[in-house]
Amino acid sequence: MLTERQLLILQVIIDDFIETAQPIGSRSIAKKNSIMYSPATVRNEMADLEDMGFLEKTHSSSGRIPSEKGYRYYVDHLVSLKETMSNIKIVENVMREGLFEFEQIVQSSAEILSEITNYTAIILGPEVFETKLKQLQIVSLSPHTAVAILVTNTGHVEHRSFSVPEEINSSDLEKMVNILNDRLYGVPIFKLHEKLNTELINLMGSYVTDFETSFNYLKAVFFTDNPIKLYFGGKTNILMQPEFNDIEKVRSFYSMIEKEDELANILKSDKDGIKVRIGHENEADAIKECSLISATYDLNEDQVGTIALLGPTRMEYRKVIALLNSLSSEMSDVMYKWHHHHE
Repeated sequence: MLTERQLLILQVIIDDFIETAQPIGSRSIAKKNSIMYSPATVRNEMADLEDMGFLEKTHSSSGRIPSEKGYRYYVDHLVSLKETMSNIKIVENVMREGLFEFEQIVQSSAEILSEITNYTAIILGPEVFETKLKQLQIVSLSPHTAVAILVTNTGHVEHRSFSVPEEINSSDLEKMVNILNDRLYGVPIFKLHEKLNTELINLMGSYVTDFETSFNYLKAVFFTDNPIKLYFGGKTNILMQPEFNDIEKVRSFYSMIEKEDELANILKSDKDGIKVRIGHENEADAIKECSLISATYDLNEDQVGTIALLGPTRMEYRKVIALLNSLSSEMSDVMYKWHHHHE
């Protein structure tokens, strides 16, 4: 366990680094009003904190910066996960603008959240994981045109007209749709792509002769829109952080947030309440130098969505946790009313 003095010094270092992104030395710490110790005492305590793994050196300066272990200790012992911000009223303000559709409320909330924090906000709609495929149909309108219909268990129906190229045999399409219905019934919408690209590809080959053309065509007809619904705010905010001056980091970050199903899975695995993942606690390589803080919100008795903020490890943990707690309870209230109003 850390002594009171070590705790105070660790807190001052972390708060300072979160604000400035600059390593800090013992002399600057000793000058702070909350610190009543000499530079020599502070230097000794910092050396101990470094030995324990809470601080680390940087190559470019004699100062110290917090390590991931230091941030973890800070979040676990110095920040309350119950903190809330009074009067943020993000959702209320969105609705005051006359936006009442579920999608508009969530998208605007994500944008406001990213503006308040300067981090990237991601909100996962609660319907994503509960929506499963019920049926696919193709209805011919003429020899070369047809309508594709996709129905989910929540009663959502999507349909689009398409023209059938001459080289594609309509009985092949029919066979494929039957196989898809058989194999994809009850599969969560967000897993369709994965299923199509793995087990179904092999199966199709054994039933349909020139299956690739038809299969790729069917995929384009039924599954072009990404069924995952993630709402982003401030996708470019990460570029403003000094940690992301490296183009490779930026590239891997963006390629990760393009894979919405993977990101949705990361966010979905959350327990209720606030979850803080710091640096290497994140499974995805692209965000191993970031912190991801998420909170769940309720839509109704059994549907849960997730709100998350992604930023550098020197995130303003206290502010973010308080914001997410507040937004989570506000979203839960509004969504509950919204849901009951639309039933």
